[in-house]
Amino acid sequence: MHEMSLCEGVIEIIEREAQQQNFAKVRTVWLEIGALSHVEPEAMRFCFSAVSHDTIAADARFEIVSVPGAAWCMACAKTVPLKQRYEPCPDCGGHQLQVTAGDELRVKELEVD
Repeated sequence: MHEMSLCEGVIEIIEREAQQQNFAKVRTVWLEIGALSHVEPEAMRFCFSAVSHDTIAADARFEIVSVPGAAWCMACAKTVPLKQRYEPCPDCGGHQLQVTAGDELRVKELEVD
């Protein structure tokens, strides 16, 4: 379960920001998870609650913002929706696609005290 180490990284980011911006408690964490990121949102929820104990994010709400997948189709010369990596372009059936969205995992926002 790589989500545990990902959540540990999120806590490190939060603690680093707390030092830089002088806040002592996190009320809410918004995390963007892309549809193509191979990260399970429910596993992230579980792992975040486990790794956030005894940190400044111990009682924080954990909100997940889903980011849909998208890719640039070189044949169509346009952005197309993408549900899974390596699937063909939904318009032309081609496979020359460059992922442009949906592969991210990012701390989008923090509500702090």
